Amino acid sequence: MLTSGCAWRMLPPSFGVTVPTAHRRFSVWTEAGLWRRLHRVVLDELGSQGLVDWSRAVIDAASVRAKKGDL
Repeated sequence: MLTSGCAWRMLPPSFGVTVPTAHRRFSVWTEAGLWRRLHRVVLDELGSQGLVDWSRAVIDAASVRAKKGDL
């Protein structure tokens, strides 16, 4: 699963809603667990068709630059 983001003010007009409306709906859908359920449905559908390649999956990764002198 890839995650990324953009500033709400950069949403294109083609979304058909104002920035506050888009943000409000996103917040409501997130709180309701919509994205988690949608992700599961997509994975289940792709998995049932043999279209998920787990050989290239990344479980978790993070990279943070250490401050100079900190160990």
